[in-house]
Amino acid sequence: MKTYEFKIDPLTNEEYLEVYLRGQQLLNDPLLNKGAAFTYEERKVFGLTGFMRNKNVPIESQSERSYEMLQRKHDDLEKYIFLQGLLNRNETLFYHLLSKHLKELLPIVYTPTVGLACQKMSTIMRRFRGIYITPENIEDIDQIFDGLNQQEISLVVVTDGERILGLGDLGSDGMGIPIGKVNLYVAAGGLNPACCLPVTLDVGTNNKELLNSDAYLGLKKPRLQDAEYDEFIEKFVLGIKRNCPSALLQWEDFAKDKAFKLLDRYQERILSFNDDIQGTGATALSALISAFKLKGTKFADERFVVVGMGQAGAGICYNVRNMLKEEGLSDIEIKKRIFALDVDGLVTYDMPNLEYQMQLFAQNSEDLKDWILDEPGKIGLKDVIRNTKATVLAGVTAQTGMFDDEILTMMANNTERPVIFALSNPTSKSECTPADVYRVTKGKGLFAAGSPFDPIVGEYGTMYTSQSNNMYIFPGVGLGALVSKAHKINFKMFFAASKALSDLVSDEELKNGKLLPDMDNIRSISAHIAIAVAKSARDNGYGRLASDDELERFVYKAQWKSQYYYYRQPRAQH
Repeated sequence: MKTYEFKIDPLTNEEYLEVYLRGQQLLNDPLLNKGAAFTYEERKVFGLTGFMRNKNVPIESQSERSYEMLQRKHDDLEKYIFLQGLLNRNETLFYHLLSKHLKELLPIVYTPTVGLACQKMSTIMRRFRGIYITPENIEDIDQIFDGLNQQEISLVVVTDGERILGLGDLGSDGMGIPIGKVNLYVAAGGLNPACCLPVTLDVGTNNKELLNSDAYLGLKKPRLQDAEYDEFIEKFVLGIKRNCPSALLQWEDFAKDKAFKLLDRYQERILSFNDDIQGTGATALSALISAFKLKGTKFADERFVVVGMGQAGAGICYNVRNMLKEEGLSDIEIKKRIFALDVDGLVTYDMPNLEYQMQLFAQNSEDLKDWILDEPGKIGLKDVIRNTKATVLAGVTAQTGMFDDEILTMMANNTERPVIFALSNPTSKSECTPADVYRVTKGKGLFAAGSPFDPIVGEYGTMYTSQSNNMYIFPGVGLGALVSKAHKINFKMFFAASKALSDLVSDEELKNGKLLPDMDNIRSISAHIAIAVAKSARDNGYGRLASDDELERFVYKAQWKSQYYYYRQPRAQH
């Protein structure tokens, strides 16, 4: 049911909302509720007189009061619950508060606190958000969308809850992830919350604790698998295409065996991408571009070792490979520069059960016969660093301290300025710390992590840690793809995003070893990336034909601001 319509007064050019709700219904709608900010005229016109106290309070004051109440919560989970309660009462106020304190509140609304919230979602959820699609209701997907009170859906963030962060299968309790990603799309990218929809595909769970829990609210059946799962996903995607034909679909926190197949199967059929693969890879690529600017080298001059070949590790490898191809290297030459490792060591063609995402980066064992190994028959990380003379080392393993002093020393011996990315979250899972890199490389290392770290100051000067956070990339990519009316997202659009992000690192920041710009200006960063993505979509035949100036204007105009609009009643129909 349509609850409002955006209008522009033809005489005064004033933007306003024509609102179809009144009284308690209006106060109970989180998209339209203004709380004490309703003007006295609006209170009278919309039947709100007597439903609130007398004083009119502007959004800035409401935000300050909400922040003060938030500060009274001394537990991060309680802060999360408070913020979700605010979101469920007044979305505009929630985003005003979040945007104003984004750097501080990011760890609350998303990682790491959202992981704990997902683990307890069935007990802390006060109001359902988004939609839940199950095998029992998939045939009713059109009616489900008909029941939404949102005018037009531009973004769908979907998970099936099987690989929530590093926590595994949380079933439908994983809904906290799509909700959190929507929060970031709005706060960082500027998408209108009225056009964003979080979705959970509740296809069951193999988590025995959830199956045996009286509190768990999801489907208590083993997960759909194989052909049944594929058929379910197909029905879901077709439902999205019917009901939201212009929407962007973002796949989020699927198990890796499904994630790569879904991306391959649907990226040509529907505007979609996987942030765990493509967003992670694009953010890391941007940091690498900056690192090599500082070093004065090309990608072809470096040797890359990536440890952990899940979605994030594979995403990094794919991005590095594409950059090497852009520099003109052949597949054979690329193979000599990217070395991927997983739990069984270096990925080779003769490994048993070689997974889908590893195949492109597998080495031929015959080419390695002259390598010097610590243990014959097994090629570990130290063997790879030693024999390849690696200059770049990236880890996404969640194995604390994997990059020990010996590993870091070997990297420092291979190049004057080794590039070390310890990307596992949270900080307790980081493969090494900035202090380790600083000490072993004598402050020469270029370091990025998945979590924020304070700068290291010591005898070798100051070393900064760049946080390789996907939030740098995905809001801008999504906004750019939507504004450009793209019908697909390809690697060139992510390339454009990576280069645009690196371009925002100032010469002074680069000189200090910073590989990514300060996140304080994330709205501006997202707009800059969106413009680059929109231009790429246009230039590659995927997006609308418009001039650079027009695309830039479209992007900034599309960025929603967390402010209250004036409300008017619908005009009487004659």
